[in-house]
Amino acid sequence: MLKEYRTIREVVGPLMLVDQVEGVKYNELVEIEQQNGEIRTGRVLEIDGSRALVQLFEGSQGLQIATARARFLGRGQELAVAPDMLGRVFDGTGKPIDGGPELIAEKRMDINGAPINPAARDYPDEFIQTGVSAIDGLNTLVRGQKLPVFSGSGLPHANLAAQIARQATVLGDDTRFAVVFAAIGITFEEADFFISDFRRTGALDRTVLFVNLADDPAVERIATPRMALTAAEYLAFELDMHVLVILTDMTNYAEALREVSAARREVPGRRGFPGYLYTDLASIYERAGRIRGHKGSITQIPILTMPEDDKTHPIPDLTGYITEGQVILSRELYRKGVEPPIDVLPSLSRLKDKGIGAGKTREDHADTMNQLFAAYARGKEAKELATILGESALSDIDLLYAKFADEFENRYVSQGFGASRTIEQTLELGWQLLSILPRSELKRIRDAYLDKYLPKQ
Repeated sequence: MLKEYRTIREVVGPLMLVDQVEGVKYNELVEIEQQNGEIRTGRVLEIDGSRALVQLFEGSQGLQIATARARFLGRGQELAVAPDMLGRVFDGTGKPIDGGPELIAEKRMDINGAPINPAARDYPDEFIQTGVSAIDGLNTLVRGQKLPVFSGSGLPHANLAAQIARQATVLGDDTRFAVVFAAIGITFEEADFFISDFRRTGALDRTVLFVNLADDPAVERIATPRMALTAAEYLAFELDMHVLVILTDMTNYAEALREVSAARREVPGRRGFPGYLYTDLASIYERAGRIRGHKGSITQIPILTMPEDDKTHPIPDLTGYITEGQVILSRELYRKGVEPPIDVLPSLSRLKDKGIGAGKTREDHADTMNQLFAAYARGKEAKELATILGESALSDIDLLYAKFADEFENRYVSQGFGASRTIEQTLELGWQLLSILPRSELKRIRDAYLDKYLPKQ
C-alpha cells in the first residue's frame, strides 16, 4: 500500500517540499493528486531527514497545497518497451505523441539502466556506413563506438543528424538495424523538421523518436536521453538489433542539468555547471558498446553546439574526454557553401583503424585515408601562403596541392544532405582526387595499390 502525505509545506516554481516522509528514495517518482482528481507527477531531487524536495514535471501553477496529497510510488522513472516502439514518436517522458494507440508494454525498464561489466564488453571493430564521405572515408564510425559531432549555433547539424539517421547501415550483416533519435530541448520547428523528414523518406519505420521541446520542463529534458538509451538497450540486447543512437542537442541537456543543480543550491563548478557534469555525461555516453554473447550493439552519435564555437567550453571539453573522437563542423566551410561543412583535419575517430581494411571496407582504405589527410593539409598551407604572398610565390607543385584542396572540399566533403555514397564510391572519389597530384607525391600509398587503383592519366 502506497503512503499518502498531506504535508506539502512549500512550493517555489517547479520545486515542492514534502514534510514528515518515511522511506523515500532519491529519484523516486511522486504523484500529487488535487482535490478535483487532477494528478501531476514529479521526482525526488533531494532528501534531508524527514523532508523530501520534489521537482514537478508539469510545473506548479494552480496547485492547491492545502488540499493536495503526495503519493511516493517506490520506484524510479521507467519506460514501457515493446517491439512496436519502432516507427513511433514519444515525448521526453516516454508517452506517445504521434496520435497512435498506447504502447502495449512487453516490460518496463528503469531509465537509468544497469551498469555494464567492463570485462563483458566486446571491442568495437565493425564498419558502419553513414553515406557521408567525410565520415566514412576519413573519420570512420565503428559499431559500438561513441562519436560526437561538435557544431556551432546556426550550423546545419540538424540536417547532418537527419542524413545519418536516414542513411546509416551495417554492411554485410543480416542483423536488423534501428535508429533511436532523441531531440533534446529543440524548437517546435526543428521537431517538425525531424518528424516530417523521417516520414517523407520512410526512415521512421526503423526509428524510435523521442522529442523534448524547449518549453518542456528541465527535469524532463534530463530524462529524455536516458529514455532513448533505455529503448536502445531493449532493441539491442533483447531483440538483437544494431542500434544507432543520435542525441541532439547535448548542450541543452547540460544546461538543464545546471538549472536543476542551481535549484538544489549546489556549489557550481566551471561556468556554473555542477561539479559532477563529467560523471553525469559519462553515465549517458558509456551506455554505448557491444557485450559479449549478444548479437546487438549500441553506437552513439551525440551532437552538441559549442557555445561561442569554443572547444574548451566544459560541455565539448568533457565530452571529448569520454568519447572516442569528434566530428567538427566548420563555420568557414559553411560560409563557402560546403554541405555538410565537416572540417576533417581537427576531426578524429579514435577507432577508425579498427573498422577499415580488407573484409570490412577495402584493402586500400587506410593508405588512401592517410594520403588524403596529408595532401589536404599541405593544400591548405599552400592556400594560406598564396593569401599572404600571392600565387606567384607558389611552386608548380604547391599550385597543384592548392587545386587539390579546393577540389577536395567541393567534391569529397561537399556532397549535399540528400546524397548517400557507398564506401566504394567514397574510395573511388578519393582516388580521382589523388590523381590531380603526380604519382611521385603519393608516398603514403603502397605501390601495389597505386598500380591497382590509381586512375591512368
